[in-house]
Amino acid sequence: MTKVHEQQILEKLRNLPPERVAEVEDFVDFLAHRQADEQGLTQAAGQLATTVFARVWDNPDDADYDRL
Repeated sequence: MTKVHEQQILEKLRNLPPERVAEVEDFVDFLAHRQADEQGLTQAAGQLATTVFARVWDNPDDADYDRL
């Protein structure tokens, strides 16, 4: 986030009533949680794919390609 965006968001927050600021905070927490979940899913999918592809890549028929 650039300093300009940060300043714009802070200015908007300052103009909100306290109950709306609490809503914004809840929403930001929700977005952060969702991003963490998505990153975790991406990492898990990558690990699963590596395991599956290892069976395809690591076989005697492809050993010649490993030496290239």
